[in-house]
Amino acid sequence: MAFRIAQTFHAIGKLALAGAIGASLIAGDVAAQQKQPSPGSAKAIFGGVALPTQGPAQPYGFYAKGCMAGAVALPTDGPNWQAMRLSRNRRWGNPATIALLEQLSRDAAKFDGWPGLLVGDISQPRGGPMFNGHASHQIGLDADIWLTPMPSHRMSADERETLPFTTMLQKDAFLTINPNVWSDSRARLLMRAASYPQVERIFVNPAIKKKMCDTWTGDRTNLGKLRPEYGHDSHFHIRLKCPPGVAGCKAQAPVVAGDGCDKSLAWWFTKEPWAAPKPPKSGTKPVKPREVMVSDLPNACAAVLAAPSVASVRAATYGGASAAEALTVAPAAEPAAASDNALPAIGPVPDDKP
Repeated sequence: MAFRIAQTFHAIGKLALAGAIGASLIAGDVAAQQKQPSPGSAKAIFGGVALPTQGPAQPYGFYAKGCMAGAVALPTDGPNWQAMRLSRNRRWGNPATIALLEQLSRDAAKFDGWPGLLVGDISQPRGGPMFNGHASHQIGLDADIWLTPMPSHRMSADERETLPFTTMLQKDAFLTINPNVWSDSRARLLMRAASYPQVERIFVNPAIKKKMCDTWTGDRTNLGKLRPEYGHDSHFHIRLKCPPGVAGCKAQAPVVAGDGCDKSLAWWFTKEPWAAPKPPKSGTKPVKPREVMVSDLPNACAAVLAAPSVASVRAATYGGASAAEALTVAPAAEPAAASDNALPAIGPVPDDKP
């Protein structure tokens, strides 16, 4: 199957037009997400909450339409990880997510030659829609991990805000991996993350998925968990399954059997996913997008917003006290700068199309 994808890629690899269209769509999507939300919108309300609720952890709704109670914070630093972009206040998640990130950081350092994780956005303190950057990450079961290895020193707050992202793609080439940046250790990191049974899927750029299909020679059992999606060229996005027995969590359809190195991947190397939207039919009034309100989310989300907060970040940090006090930064008053646009998941809500 991989050789068919290679043939397809070779045939359309010079689709500069498609690449340009894709870039413009991504830029447009990010610009749309960067608009300041209305004061009464779900984005504004959830984005303005500083602390999680008291009580047990509970995700409500779907990854792209929900909220969460009882979140815990990833400690700012660990032996093999550092949290990034602290001003966003998005290092909150279900305890299962935080535990998985800590386990991945240990295993990748011990077995895969990866010096440590740089962890990007997880979720807001009570989940819900974010005012910029993501369509999902709403129930505490999604997390972004940079494809940049952790440096050997403990970064300052400023460094964590300004460290640039490193794309795995070759400049001015359509969905082509840069051989001077990509490494075997990155491939091992991805497959290590996919190996955990609680991981539902991992979103990566289509070029990264193709690279893995073409070059991974180890056990391919979990290769199908790597799903191609827009963006994701400088980070990968881990999605956990709904915790067992949690009725309020809406699961995503399981990944189909196989390694994913088939026509579902080849589709990304055609013009179709990058084409501009078709104009509305003549005489049809365009539908104006409406902001998501709290009432559009699961009914439990209103109660989550009204619930009492934990006493402090320290009290809700997974595994004990946080190093956050030593890295205090002012909360971001504006959406993230344009230079940060490479990190968020961009494009449509991941749905394993086609």
